Amino acid sequence: MRIVAAMSGGVDSSVAAALLTTDGHDVIGLSMQLYDQVNGKYEFGSCCTLDDLADARRVAVRLGIPHYIVNFERQFEEHVISHFVQEYVNARTPIPCVQCNSDLKFSSLLERARGLDADYVATGHYARVAKLSTDDGSDIYQLRRAIDDNKDQTYFLFSLTQEQLSRACFPLGELTKSAVREHARTYGLNVADKPDSHEICFVPDGQYADFVESRSPEISTSGNIVNHAGDTIGQHAGIHRFTIGQRKGLGLSSDKPLYVTALDAQSSTVTVGPRHALERTRLTASNVNWILKAPPHGAHVSAQIRHHHPVALCRVWADDKELELEFDHPQQAIAPGQAVVIYDGDLVLGGGWIE
Repeated sequence: MRIVAAMSGGVDSSVAAALLTTDGHDVIGLSMQLYDQVNGKYEFGSCCTLDDLADARRVAVRLGIPHYIVNFERQFEEHVISHFVQEYVNARTPIPCVQCNSDLKFSSLLERARGLDADYVATGHYARVAKLSTDDGSDIYQLRRAIDDNKDQTYFLFSLTQEQLSRACFPLGELTKSAVREHARTYGLNVADKPDSHEICFVPDGQYADFVESRSPEISTSGNIVNHAGDTIGQHAGIHRFTIGQRKGLGLSSDKPLYVTALDAQSSTVTVGPRHALERTRLTASNVNWILKAPPHGAHVSAQIRHHHPVALCRVWADDKELELEFDHPQQAIAPGQAVVIYDGDLVLGGGWIE
């Protein structure tokens, strides 16, 4: 079976390609060039750099598979970077990895896979796909959490469609991270001990506010910092420098810890309050995607409002466009712009974007 393997130059995608090769598949390695690396136009972070592309090529040579670099600069700008900047302009907190995975990696790589007569696209995500046959003879595809709870990445994949899942392959879904690194050593891969990348790839050193300003200078508009009584207690240099739940860097003097509890882009106002003011039991979300095409209306399920945030029991009411959710217990720092992903046990039902 011919499979296109997305190769980022990290240990996860490298081992995914190696496992498929060992299983006897005809594997073609593809790496994505996401920004201009020849002219140094962007000094981006530690993902998909020239070093990463070189690592991916070395792994491909070691495995004896063809390797190509595909230019996705335009798609990356349109689907990921522009959206990231606009979300901060609108006082929302984006999560670009979700757009990158669904809107860029899978959709674009599937197009390339078709051109190469490949059956599947494989990535190094920690997730699982299950195929079920229905009574009418058709197949449906489920997205399920990885075996390794600490590495599970289904939060980033909730927007995948049935078509995408039908051609997705996640070889690491049944493995732990330690087992993946051991596999890399066994295969003699140069990336066996390469550290994982945890930063947003296009924001060097985590300075996202400076990056947003460079793309949208007009956002640097000063405004008021107010308390929950509406009293002005400080000034700020741009609402894009704040996120819901933020405590550090407020520039305020207070005898008690203060947290950002609300952001208003129109008035450029930042509202702060005590920690308990961050607690909410309800949220709404838009642009939802239901993987199994059956919105869980009124169902008692669980939800995750951030990656690495514990799943929490809730009840959800939904249709094909929106969802409303009520948690059994209050959750802290529910941030507009982030994704909320709905689970039934280890089964991913779908999710949407928090409004």
